[in-house]
Amino acid sequence: MDTVGKIAIVGAGAVGCYYGGRLAQSGQDVHFLMRSDYETVMRDGLHITSPLGDANLRVNAYRGASDIGPCDLVIIALKATSNEALLELIPPLLHEGTLLLTLQNGLGNEEFLAHHFGAQRVLGGLCFVCINRLAAGVIHHMAQGRINLGEHRGAPGPRTHAIANVLMQAGVDCVIEPSLAAARWKKLVWNIPFNGLSIVEGGIDTAAILANARIEQRVRGLMREIISTAQALGHSVPFELIDDMIERTRTMAQYRPSSLIDYQEGREVELQPIWGEPIRQAAEAQLVMPQVSALYEQLKSLTQSRVAFGTRSGP
Repeated sequence: MDTVGKIAIVGAGAVGCYYGGRLAQSGQDVHFLMRSDYETVMRDGLHITSPLGDANLRVNAYRGASDIGPCDLVIIALKATSNEALLELIPPLLHEGTLLLTLQNGLGNEEFLAHHFGAQRVLGGLCFVCINRLAAGVIHHMAQGRINLGEHRGAPGPRTHAIANVLMQAGVDCVIEPSLAAARWKKLVWNIPFNGLSIVEGGIDTAAILANARIEQRVRGLMREIISTAQALGHSVPFELIDDMIERTRTMAQYRPSSLIDYQEGREVELQPIWGEPIRQAAEAQLVMPQVSALYEQLKSLTQSRVAFGTRSGP
């Protein structure tokens, strides 16, 4: 069995628990930093339901990063809205060669880690997965699960392949990206419209979005604008992604995007990394994103006023 050494999971929500759980299930040395779920997981274990196979796991869980100690790989699945907390959480987990792999949404997360902890440590992964945390220590995986993995700086190397191999041995499909920046923009082609419109259209899931011709047209318009911007910034992002992503989304049935869940449950929505940062990067290059900007303003207005529309998951 390949190994990357001692692994810490920072951000033990749906993403962190699912991928960390799969790694632990495969025999990797995984340590979870947990807060609200700590007591439940220590008592009852970590439970994953999945079409790929259910798992009931006893895992290494800790309340504090200092209790875990230095690790070889730190997987960061914390919401990007909590990045400032990483300034305290990460240092106790570091030794000279520790690698940091962020699985967070949006743009700017690798840059944040590189600025504070050194660019040589940083990799990024994009998670294409339908997954929800149903309760403390209970993760429901519905579909997909691939991680697209890349280096923050430079081309993929032996360490990139080592991490990919460990993930694949854990049953996680993993693709190595030659350009992490281009991969980030590709994921935004889905995240910006579906996460955003699920909120501004009144709390609807992906099936309801695509069942409405007007909203689907808005999805397509947003996607075209994002791809045009990415191409203008020098990233290889094809327009063929539009039809591909929409057809894949039709197979996800009534899936609630993570930003909708955050909004409905009163948590902070990742406005800046998913919507604000792409607009900022475009502006730096003297490009405009009018459709994305309009959606961003709608989201800011809703989140600032915290307009309640219930907790329903359907239309």
